[in-house]
Amino acid sequence: MKTIFAAGLLVLLSVFAAAQTRFETAKKNASEKNELILLNFSGSDWCIPCIKLHRNIIETDIFKQLSTDHILEYLNADFPRSKKNQPAADVQKENAALADQYNPKGIFPYTVLLDSGGKILKTWEGLPLENAVAFTNEIRSFYQKN
Repeated sequence: MKTIFAAGLLVLLSVFAAAQTRFETAKKNASEKNELILLNFSGSDWCIPCIKLHRNIIETDIFKQLSTDHILEYLNADFPRSKKNQPAADVQKENAALADQYNPKGIFPYTVLLDSGGKILKTWEGLPLENAVAFTNEIRSFYQKN
């Protein structure tokens, strides 16, 4: 009887763990570590400004240092057009829900800086005018105020 109960409990826990979204995980981590969340909406295989944003800012060492310094949780809500680049169905569903909540106009790229509770602190429509250094410095200044 104990074995059956334990097996049932493990099944329930695994279902609950799988149901937690990337955004919920980011909020939990940000809350525990006193970090901000950067949510980026992109079209990785069709949106030229999105590709430039990732190449010139997101993929730089200075931006990655924000995670290392426990300042930022980064989350990308990608909307690729090519079938071969499509994320898993659950990620597509989550991305759509995030777009409904934070990007209802469907702007690409669209970047949102959030506190750990999901409150919007700053938004960037399109490709930010700042370079990677200025962009990360702006995030650091929001972190210091928060």
